[in-house]
Amino acid sequence: DNTIGATPQPNGWMSDWTDFFRVRRIGHQVKLANDQKLTDLWKQVEEKTDGLKSLFDGITVKPSTLHGDLWSGNYGSVDGQTAIFDPAVYYGHHEAEWGMSWCAGFGSEFWKGYRSLIAEDKGFRKRAILYEAYHKLNHYNLFGGGYYYDAYGLLEALLD
Repeated sequence: DNTIGATPQPNGWMSDWTDFFRVRRIGHQVKLANDQKLTDLWKQVEEKTDGLKSLFDGITVKPSTLHGDLWSGNYGSVDGQTAIFDPAVYYGHHEAEWGMSWCAGFGSEFWKGYRSLIAEDKGFRKRAILYEAYHKLNHYNLFGGGYYYDAYGLLEALLD
């Protein structure tokens, strides 16, 4: 276990990625939020997506070591060499790394290079919503405010 920001982040091993992300990531954040409307919406998402499994139809998730909190404040350079720091490390689906891309500052050249190495899998756009929702929930739990509505809207988008 570790933290993401100041939020405890449970990392106990689970053999299925969707179960891990459902329980140890988003489910954990929803519980921390302690909001009935959000809890009810999360239950709808779980039902609609068969416990998130339908979001991963047709792909194989291979565990990758993830930084877990990769945004513009957690990378830089030292003496011209890239440095990343303040990780919230765990093993997971490589796409989960991009859940913080909304505040990471990765431009089109970054994505072009990344996609030249790792093609976009079927369903990525929907999973990107899921992965961003996790981080918006964490931000709500840390800072409150408008992050609630961001997270809520992202979870609602998973019902479409």
